[in-house]
Amino acid sequence: MTIAIGERIPDGSLNLFKDGIQTISSLDVLGQGKVVLFAVPGAFTPTCSNKHLPGFIQHMEDFRERGVKVACMSVNDAFVMHAWGEAQGVPPDLLMLADGNATFAKALGLELDGTKNGMGIRAKRFALYAEDGVVKAIHIEAPGEFRVSSAEAMLKAIDE
Repeated sequence: MTIAIGERIPDGSLNLFKDGIQTISSLDVLGQGKVVLFAVPGAFTPTCSNKHLPGFIQHMEDFRERGVKVACMSVNDAFVMHAWGEAQGVPPDLLMLADGNATFAKALGLELDGTKNGMGIRAKRFALYAEDGVVKAIHIEAPGEFRVSSAEAMLKAIDE
């Protein structure tokens, strides 16, 4: 079942590369304050690298002004997420979260079966906004699309 507005972020583990690989609780990083979590099907993939992540990088100051933390998640390992962040010039306060086995994507009900394309289980492209761990907005893309989960769409949802 897909997480919905009004529901709490589930407890789970994610990885982050910071002085080595760290395992962090989803509630520690997403369950406090104002947070946008956006997910991409894969680091270094075309839409993710050319549009989705760059939009959030470009608008980080807009999120900071609103007191909103931003985290990017993908079903990749922490080394890949770190390398992708470096290649994209991600600022230190945009967290690059690895969900290597798709366990958190599954806990959200937002996994994508890409096995027919040789990609295994991934996260759907989505963005959600939560306050103190409660989902206030969630935008899930249709397969192959990039419209509703952009940084601009999330800023609009936050301001509503």
